[in-house]
Amino acid sequence: MLTILNENYFIDLDKIEEYLDISEPQSVEDENSGTSEIRVNVVKFELVKMLLETVLMEQEMPDEKLGLRGASTTSIPFKLAFNSLLNKKLINKY
Repeated sequence: MLTILNENYFIDLDKIEEYLDISEPQSVEDENSGTSEIRVNVVKFELVKMLLETVLMEQEMPDEKLGLRGASTTSIPFKLAFNSLLNKKLINKY
């Protein structure tokens, strides 16, 4: 497990599914096909996708021995993405 700022975090996939509200497919009543469709809020989906990409693609790792002082080396997009996901409880402490 990777430690970030002296804590272990994980991406809560169940919370993401609940937040995006994609758990239950809605059945479409069509006489010709027995298909179902899923409705997704595109804005939420794209924002969560972009925030997760930003967090997962961060290249510069802070020195864990410096503690919170090492956090100053992380980029502004990483900080905003991480804090946004943490605020919505899509990233949680382990």
